[in-house]
Amino acid sequence: MTAWKTKRSMMKRYDITAEIYDERYFEEQNRKYKKALENVGVKGLSILDVGCGSGLFFSHVAEQAMLVVGVDVSHGLLLKAKERPERNGNVFLVQADADHLPFRDDFFGATFAFTMLQNVPNPSETITELKRVVEVNGKVVVTGLKKAFALSKFMDILEDSKMTLTAFVDEKTLNCYVAVLGSLSISTSAASPLSA
Repeated sequence: MTAWKTKRSMMKRYDITAEIYDERYFEEQNRKYKKALENVGVKGLSILDVGCGSGLFFSHVAEQAMLVVGVDVSHGLLLKAKERPERNGNVFLVQADADHLPFRDDFFGATFAFTMLQNVPNPSETITELKRVVEVNGKVVVTGLKKAFALSKFMDILEDSKMTLTAFVDEKTLNCYVAVLGSLSISTSAASPLSA
């Protein structure tokens, strides 16, 4: 299947299931958000939530961040996100492809992509695009669905990003790995869960 067909199929699937998205993913997503935010501060930052789904993350960041932009390829999910009460003037929505973000380089202080990498054809290229739109000293937070990525495969994807792994969470209570990447070249020594 070509990259666009894969993305289009995913978009249709999420459009169809948009109405039950919160019911299905609320608790799991909130656990990931909390773990990520333990390692990344968002106060006063412009942040980007790529693959924002129905906007569940907004309630965790809208009051602290200066600007929150939610991006998703699914129109149905963006309609759900539009209903969020947290959209209080600093939260904006954009329908776009994660591999071709319509933002200038070095704009956001932090970029988040929760439970999205398994839905893209080339996760390494997607992380490169997330890195492009984050400031030099900003953070890129990504999760890797454990049933889609063996730990070693996920670490290879992170290493391809050429960013520093500043925090990594692999807990049994989460169905994803949570990785926080910084601006420098990744080091697989001290921060790597593989070295333990």
